[in-house]
Amino acid sequence: MRKPGYVFALCALALGFVVVILGAYTRLVHAGLGCPDWPGCYGFIGVPRSAESIELAQLRFPDDPVEAFKAWAEMIHRYVAGLLGLVILGLALFSLRKRRIPGYPVGLSVGLLLLVICQAAFGMWTVTWKLWPQIVTLHLLGGFATLSLLLLLILRLSGSYAPLSPRKVVVRLRYFARFALIVVIGQIMLGGWTSTNYAALACVDLPTCHGVWWPEMDFAAGFHLFHEIGPNYLGGILMGEGRTAIHVTHRIGAVITSVVLLLLAWRMFEVGLGRLACLLLAVLALQVSLGISNVLLHLPLAVAVAHNAVGAVLLLTMVAINYRLRAPAKNAFFSPDRTSGLLASR
Repeated sequence: MRKPGYVFALCALALGFVVVILGAYTRLVHAGLGCPDWPGCYGFIGVPRSAESIELAQLRFPDDPVEAFKAWAEMIHRYVAGLLGLVILGLALFSLRKRRIPGYPVGLSVGLLLLVICQAAFGMWTVTWKLWPQIVTLHLLGGFATLSLLLLLILRLSGSYAPLSPRKVVVRLRYFARFALIVVIGQIMLGGWTSTNYAALACVDLPTCHGVWWPEMDFAAGFHLFHEIGPNYLGGILMGEGRTAIHVTHRIGAVITSVVLLLLAWRMFEVGLGRLACLLLAVLALQVSLGISNVLLHLPLAVAVAHNAVGAVLLLTMVAINYRLRAPAKNAFFSPDRTSGLLASR
């Protein structure tokens, strides 16, 4: 039985997905510093438009000329992200009102609110630290984590999908699904690092890179995690060998991730989770196709944004799979919900 707040959480997930897509778009059109300050734009609440306000903006930030398109891309992302923050605040307050309902996910709702507060801080530092790759990558991961927790909240509120019977094969698959989730998260981190260091076009051929299987690469530079805070990182500062190392590592990660998820899907068919397995295979195939298209078509904007969006869908699919394979609550083994779930899983 669905708990109160289910539809509210669904709306929050849809809005969160829009925020992630807008964030990817803003990054890919190089508008991350479209407004050089935070939370306003050149000292204004919105983008300066009149001749007088633009002149004042240039006096305030003489090294950052006003580019209306980039400024609007950045501010729209901030506005929608702020709206999502308010919605998640509403979810947290609503959960506190419903805390007396047995099993209501109050902790998860409050945790989401804390995560969004951290995301706001990352958003501020993204601008004030001039697209420092570490912070931008963490900001991207925070957005994906927000989506994941929102989906988990929806699943908890739905009252559906009781745990499977604790057969040995299910227990083994549960651990493998957790491992697969970690692999997917690692690949998303690599994707974020590739994007924030502008390494997506470090190789423009497939399956080789620069016409060879193992090009010249500088892994120490590519994965140096303590860049200096201060320089403007718009466009990236790494040399070619460093970017190539990041790009090739992301490709290798894609192969490893694909193999792991194919094995997971195969084992899911064995335990009767065919629909989820088919969904996983479809999302994986689409994501791999988009990744290949990014290289061969030289990173077209629509394909690059879609690659980010489908990456989020792949992570959400893994969250749903792990939720479906979760262990039953120890104190609920003989509850009516648990008993019906066991019968339904047979």
